[in-house]
Amino acid sequence: MTSEVQLKSKSFPLLRVSGLKRYFDVSKPLLNRLLEGKPRMILKAVSGIDFEILKGQTFALVGESGCGKSTVANLVVGLHLPTAGKIEFEGVDVATVTNRSRMEQLRRRMAMIFQDPYASLNPRWRVSAIVSEPIRAFGLLKGARAITQRTQELLTQVGLSAADGEKYPHEFSGGQRQRISIARALASEPEFIVCDEPTSALDVSVQAQILNLMKGLQKKFDLTYLFISHDLAVVRHMANNIGVMYLGRLCEVAPVDDIFDHPLHPYTQMLLETIPDVEMTGKKRGPVAGEIPNPIDPPSGCPFHPRCPLAAAYCREVRPELVTLDSGVQVACHAVIAGPSWRPEHPKASEV
Repeated sequence: MTSEVQLKSKSFPLLRVSGLKRYFDVSKPLLNRLLEGKPRMILKAVSGIDFEILKGQTFALVGESGCGKSTVANLVVGLHLPTAGKIEFEGVDVATVTNRSRMEQLRRRMAMIFQDPYASLNPRWRVSAIVSEPIRAFGLLKGARAITQRTQELLTQVGLSAADGEKYPHEFSGGQRQRISIARALASEPEFIVCDEPTSALDVSVQAQILNLMKGLQKKFDLTYLFISHDLAVVRHMANNIGVMYLGRLCEVAPVDDIFDHPLHPYTQMLLETIPDVEMTGKKRGPVAGEIPNPIDPPSGCPFHPRCPLAAAYCREVRPELVTLDSGVQVACHAVIAGPSWRPEHPKASEV
């Protein structure tokens, strides 16, 4: 009976995001707008996305800078409030939790590892105080001796020594600081951790060490990750499933092997072209074309059409929705959905 319950919990989404939107008002002050005769300017950072993460797995969001990945991370942990949509943690809509005690319990089960290990640690605090802060905040342990012992355990788990707790952040390298950030994230004994580009500020030689550490901790403590990155090569060995974002929307969602072996969306294919061919296979690569459009004034229809080699007139007029194919892969592309019948030169929707 116990094994059946465990199996069910493994297949049930720990986190489900549906219709998530976040808009920012980036307009000039009212008086300036009146004098210049300009309307309000709304930045649609996240324009309605859906995904879910099974317990114990890693879901990665990838895309170029400015696509909305970090905004999603901040929304999930509550640093931003959504403009619309739902974030459900173990079936509970986070926005409906108003009881302070229940909210604290929910927040204790979530943690976040930030992108910059230099800016995310208080330079005036000793490492022991930084790591033990969640323990004190959530009242997980009582007594200085118990808290100190737990802090030393956490530092040891991430590859540091117990004596490092008496040092200050400036005495450590970038990789060591990120280990401190990971120890702090583990201090509240979370089940779910949001990793916002945790290796992008580190040297390549250190990145692999941090990723291996995170993989090991995930296996040891049965952690669930939302992993944010602009680099597909980084998430290849971390993720179970990948969501590719472009201008605030998901354009492809698939298991990691499908993304790398059979990418469907032209944007996903373009991102894969940027990964260095370290094995020197001699495979021909196309240049990365175009620039990301202004998110305040995005293109009509498919937002990727100005850079897409398969774009037709229909793409400029009608925005594609995220469709689930027979294979289970989700993709938002008229050309992929139409299949072999698609012809980029066709000027009208009726010809597709």
